[in-house]
Amino acid sequence: MSYFKVIAAIVKKDILMEVRTKQVINAALVFAVLFVVVFSFTMEIGSNMEQKLSGGIFWVSVAFAGILSFNKTIGSETDNGSFEALMLAPVDKSAVFFGKVISNMLFLFLVEVILIPLFLVFYNVNIIGHPLMAVVIILSTYAYSLIGTLFSIISVRTSSKEIMMPVLFLPFMVPVIIAAVLATNVFILGGQIQFSYNWIKLTAVFDIIFTAIIYGIFSLIIED
Repeated sequence: MSYFKVIAAIVKKDILMEVRTKQVINAALVFAVLFVVVFSFTMEIGSNMEQKLSGGIFWVSVAFAGILSFNKTIGSETDNGSFEALMLAPVDKSAVFFGKVISNMLFLFLVEVILIPLFLVFYNVNIIGHPLMAVVIILSTYAYSLIGTLFSIISVRTSSKEIMMPVLFLPFMVPVIIAAVLATNVFILGGQIQFSYNWIKLTAVFDIIFTAIIYGIFSLIIED
C-alpha cells in the first residue's frame, strides 16, 4: 500500500470511528463552547476589550479543546491495542502518524467551525472577516495537530498521561499560539495586513521544520 493510501485509510478509519462514538468531538466541543461563552460574560457588551481579547480567547480555546481530543483519539486506540497493531503493520509508521495528524486536524476544524459563529454572537467579532484568516487557521490547526498527536503518543505510555500531555504540548505551542493570536488581531482590529505576514511565515516555517523532523525520527520514537 502506498504512503498516501495508508494516510487516507487511517483518516477514513478515525472518521468512521468518531461518527459511531462521537466521544472526541463531544468532549472538545463542550469544553471549547463553555470556555468561549463564560469568558464573554466577563467583559462589558460592546466594549473594545471584547475585540482585543477575542483572538486570544479563540486560539486558547482551540488549544485546550485539542488537548482533550488528542488524548481521546490516541488513548482509545492504545486501550484496545489497535494502535500497537497499526505500528506492527507492514507500512511506513510515519504514514500512520500523519494519518492521525490529519484526523485530529479535521476534528479541530469542526470545533472551529462551531466556535466562529459563537464569536459573532457573543463578541460581535467575525473571525474569518479576511481571506488570509483561512491561511492562519489552516497553518495553526495543522501545527496544533502535529505536535499534539506526537506528544499524545509519547505521553499515553506514561502513568500520568493526562498531566504529561499539556505539560509537553503547551510549551512547544507558545510560538504558534502567539503568532496565531497576533495575526488574528490584525484582521479583527483592522490593522495593516502586511503586519500579519511575518506571523503567517513563522507558523509556516514551524510546520515545515517539525513535519520534516518528525517524519525523519518517528520510527525511532516508536521503538523507544
